[in-house]
Amino acid sequence: MRFGVFTFGTVEMGDRGAAPPLSVDRRYDQKTMWETTLKVLDLGIVADEIGYDSYWFTEHHFQYEGYEVTPNGIQLGTWLAARTDRIRLGTMFNIVPQWHPLRLAEDFATLHNLSGGRAVLGVGRGTVPRELQPLSPFGVSVGSHDNPDQAAADELNREVFAESMEVIKKALDQDEFSHAGKFFTFPPPGIPDRGSTVQTLTLVPRPLHPYEIWQAITSPPTLEVVPRWGHTGVFWLSHHHFMKRFWDRYGEIWEETHDQTLAAHEKRVAVLAVRVDETREKAIESSRPGHDEFWKFLGPYGWSRGYMGADGKPAPAGLIPTLEESIENKTWIVGSAEEIAEGIAHYRDLLGVNDILIFPQFAGEPLQLAEEQLHRFWNEVVPLV
Repeated sequence: MRFGVFTFGTVEMGDRGAAPPLSVDRRYDQKTMWETTLKVLDLGIVADEIGYDSYWFTEHHFQYEGYEVTPNGIQLGTWLAARTDRIRLGTMFNIVPQWHPLRLAEDFATLHNLSGGRAVLGVGRGTVPRELQPLSPFGVSVGSHDNPDQAAADELNREVFAESMEVIKKALDQDEFSHAGKFFTFPPPGIPDRGSTVQTLTLVPRPLHPYEIWQAITSPPTLEVVPRWGHTGVFWLSHHHFMKRFWDRYGEIWEETHDQTLAAHEKRVAVLAVRVDETREKAIESSRPGHDEFWKFLGPYGWSRGYMGADGKPAPAGLIPTLEESIENKTWIVGSAEEIAEGIAHYRDLLGVNDILIFPQFAGEPLQLAEEQLHRFWNEVVPLV
């Protein structure tokens, strides 16, 4: 099996937990947030030295609350590529509707080439309207639980995302390309250039190495398109039975589209929050404040829609789960090394998964704790899997 590391880049919060302050009442200064960014980079060096397969940033913007303070994973990845030897680098996820598609393609190709082919292009549609709308050239939002116009916002988001990905792949894959669509025309007509007009564009640089595209799958509509596009699917924060259903459906769609049967482990990745300690009781005690802070922040956006409710159906929108509910859903694997290994084995047997990304730093926890978790997981859990 291959194990990677995914981190949000969260400021240390001494008062993390379910109790006040409210998420929106937090505010951190620039120095504190930048120090957190540097620690996230240091953690990536540690992950490379230990032997993890990949290291993942996240892209979020304007978060004065300090939860996710790494807005540009490609830039951070370029810095980290120069200080690591073998680990693959990516962002979960570059929020495509926030980008000009050609700038995203150009920046990714630069990272990929500088790293010697170690970059992975992670793409997603976004979760937070506050981030999307100021950055999108079309005022795109997203169907967040707290967005009253979520249906219309989601439809526009999907349209812009799909066309942006078409542009990105043309630019990365074709030496000369053009595009005429609903939202983008490249090159714009009539650009004068030395006595003629520009008819095609060439991305410089283009990838010199094969590359992969990984995409988040959190909803049925997204599940229906990701395997058709050939992207690797990333599954997170879903009840293990729901994940199994999506995992298998991905394989069915792939076979229908590409006339090829995938092995159970191919083109799919699972993300699991992990906390290993001497005993289950100690692991639970260590996890609870960061787990509860995580959901205090993200629950109102609807991130728990993959959890199972009491009736066996998806949980109601806006659920803020307890740690016990997360453990029951198996999105959080908490316990001794033996118990963590059993949890990993459960997913290996259930899904046939070969690629797992661990989430070692819960909201507000010190990055020193995340570093400790990387060592403990690698030295105590991996030999048992």
